[in-house]
Amino acid sequence: MAEHKISLTWAKGNVPFTYDAYPRNHQITFKNDQTFTFSAAAVYKGDPSKGDPEDMLVAALSSCHMLSFLAIAAKKKFVMTSYQDNAIGFLENDGGKLWMTQVILRPKIVFENAPDAATLEHLHHLAHEACFIANSVKTDVRVEIQ
Repeated sequence: MAEHKISLTWAKGNVPFTYDAYPRNHQITFKNDQTFTFSAAAVYKGDPSKGDPEDMLVAALSSCHMLSFLAIAAKKKFVMTSYQDNAIGFLENDGGKLWMTQVILRPKIVFENAPDAATLEHLHHLAHEACFIANSVKTDVRVEIQ
């Protein structure tokens, strides 16, 4: 079993602790003391210039898919020179409960020796099946091949 740890820190500061006033910004420290500031989504009074938990979920799904895809492509001898994804997640109200119902991955990949369309689709299927994060959520994760 592998463990993955972070450290999250939040402080009220010099503002009243009311819904409209308390700060949403918080720091998350990852491996090697790399610290980043995140917030809530702007609609929940967060800082729109910062990533929020919903963004992090979309990023985690995109990153995991890419890393799985890279491994599979390398093992199958398809040489890739770049990978870019413009992923989007949809937070929706389902019977009064907000949840990330769908994430669409839109990878653009440049190969030195590109597979045919059917093989590319199969590689994405294998990557999705291997993605630890996709296997951990009920969100519908789809890939739109660019």
